[in-house]
Amino acid sequence: MSLATRHASWSVGGRQVVHDVTLDVTPGTTLGLLGPNGSGKSSLLRLLAGVRKPASGRVLLDGADLHGMRRRDVARRIAVVEQHAQTELDLTVSDVVKLGRIPHRSTWAAEDSDDRAAVAEALARVELTDLADRSWHTLSGGERQRVHIARALAQAPQELLLDEPTNHLDVHHQLDLLGLVRRLPVTSVVALHDLNLAAMFCDQLVVLSAGAVVAIGAPSEVLTPDLIAEVYRVHAVVTPDGPGGVPAVRFLPGAA
Repeated sequence: MSLATRHASWSVGGRQVVHDVTLDVTPGTTLGLLGPNGSGKSSLLRLLAGVRKPASGRVLLDGADLHGMRRRDVARRIAVVEQHAQTELDLTVSDVVKLGRIPHRSTWAAEDSDDRAAVAEALARVELTDLADRSWHTLSGGERQRVHIARALAQAPQELLLDEPTNHLDVHHQLDLLGLVRRLPVTSVVALHDLNLAAMFCDQLVVLSAGAVVAIGAPSEVLTPDLIAEVYRVHAVVTPDGPGGVPAVRFLPGAA
């Protein structure tokens, strides 16, 4: 077992944002979180990361309650790539990636050979070694997302959580980025808006509506015209065996 939830719920301002969610993330796979705006995807990711504690229910890591673990231990296992990660500091690409080593160093300790090796390996994995000395502020949107994934990889995590990593990227960079995530030797949970990208790159999908799970399964099981009409309130045609053997979704004009 990797990450899991058992009847997890979380509320804010009296409104239940995540409601009674139970799921298991299979180690080594990519799980996609789907749902319209306000469905609870980002909040569920924060529960899985241990950033928020469920009001009821549990979040588990290898069967142990996540909130009974030390924060440093959790940070060594779980890395998070936020949707809008920015910095006003004039950092180089290498400086940003080095931030991922903080959970592995004692307070005020200088970086050592292990840190340098982890940073170099992370940069190589996202193919940004040549940009290590470039200023963060000179990078394109796709390059910045790659840097944040490198920073997460420098943590040496076993679980990687990504919140809308393809937002504001063109099609080329969307495919490139999710292909990279899919190839990583980690367990990944990715919140996505695009149903076709989810079908292409995720082993399993969890569909949320109003904070509750309405479907869990393989893309071919989950992405049906009826579910899309119910959750997204749009009509769609789903080709079960689209390009590459995955479902292909085509939206039709008009609300469902």
